[in-house]
Amino acid sequence: MKFLKALYIHNAFFTYIAVLCASFILSYWISDIYPIAWLLTLVLLGLFLFDIFILFSSSESIKAQRALPKKLSNSDVNPIQIQFESFYPFKTHITIIDELPVQFQKRDFNYSTVAIKGEKKQFDYSVRPVDRGEYFFGNLNVYASSPLRIIKRRFVFQKDQMVPVYPSIIQMQQYDFLAISNRLSEIGLKKIRKIGHTQEFEQIKDYVRGDDIRTLNWKATAKRNQLMVNQYQDEKSQPVYSIIDTGRVMKMPFNGLKLLDYAINSALAFSNVTLKRNDKTGLISFSKQIENFVPAVQKITHLNTILEKLYRIDTAFTDADFGLLYGLVKRKVNHRSLLLLYTNFEHMSSLKRQLPYLLGLAKKHVLVVIFFQNSELESLIDEDAEDLQAIYHKTIAEKFYLEKKLMQKELQKYGIQTILTRPEELTINTINKYLEIKARGIL
Repeated sequence: MKFLKALYIHNAFFTYIAVLCASFILSYWISDIYPIAWLLTLVLLGLFLFDIFILFSSSESIKAQRALPKKLSNSDVNPIQIQFESFYPFKTHITIIDELPVQFQKRDFNYSTVAIKGEKKQFDYSVRPVDRGEYFFGNLNVYASSPLRIIKRRFVFQKDQMVPVYPSIIQMQQYDFLAISNRLSEIGLKKIRKIGHTQEFEQIKDYVRGDDIRTLNWKATAKRNQLMVNQYQDEKSQPVYSIIDTGRVMKMPFNGLKLLDYAINSALAFSNVTLKRNDKTGLISFSKQIENFVPAVQKITHLNTILEKLYRIDTAFTDADFGLLYGLVKRKVNHRSLLLLYTNFEHMSSLKRQLPYLLGLAKKHVLVVIFFQNSELESLIDEDAEDLQAIYHKTIAEKFYLEKKLMQKELQKYGIQTILTRPEELTINTINKYLEIKARGIL
């Protein structure tokens, strides 16, 4: 039974059969071809049995392995490596079919090559997951055939291999490197001019041309008999919370990725940057109930806790309870903090329903409300309207686009910081706002 499951007919075999059939048909008119056709049939039968023998004579004629990372990164291109080796004494035709997780909905994976004895080969392919969770890779199927190309032998490796898909670790690492090297401006992050002297005192240093004369330290100047200035650094260990709305408004997809996943990827990269800049970082997720509350802590290992919490967050088809969020923050966040609220408002009426709670949060803390521009509406607005229906659609799109701008101005009117962003620019704009708030000493 095991032998039959591994035995497959090569496509070329059907070509041979077609030639034999044509020979027998032709022999109806040319009788001399009839014995030749039978001879070819016997030869094909002998080669069929011989091909089975040489392919199945050894139990371990092919070795193959799928090299998976410990974690896949959501919304990013992740490389997968296949390694294989042939021990057949002849040139072997190899076809590899990897059974990808059902989430990818890809059923045409196929890789073909030729291998010689003892040659170790490998090839890479890539996958882009758009959902977090457990991804199960099925069988790694390797089909081997001899130069005769009559049958194929199937080898099966690494059945049901699971790998979890986490929030965008690749994106986090990208911003991590740039934050350490102070090169965030290379990817569009702004350099903000520091205003005032709300930073922590660091040291007294010699005055050099370009230093702010308002920072002159007169006592040190008199003592050293030369100009000395105070040097300041950004205040450290300030609490920063990423607050994620997991209600139905975050279910909307853009480029195959839900708004919630954009927010989660951004929260992870942003939390890493804040920790690198010596601030405390925490996490809150809520919908009809508080799903996660991770207090703000200034430890680099704390990022693993946040990563695990973000991994398990999912959307619900309910409206988020902002009153519940306000109550939690009032009870458990005792120090003035920077609150980055990832949510979405499509209508002014929905914003006004939540405005009292947002104002309550902004009284004690620095609140930044982050919501999303509909990039598909923008493309619709930019298109030329060629008929009455297109004009109607474009007018409605402009109305929704304008309403987003009005909501932003409504929040700013009450002193609430806002970020209105395209989903793909969320992380950059969020870190920009953080750097701006730190530089201006608002927190």
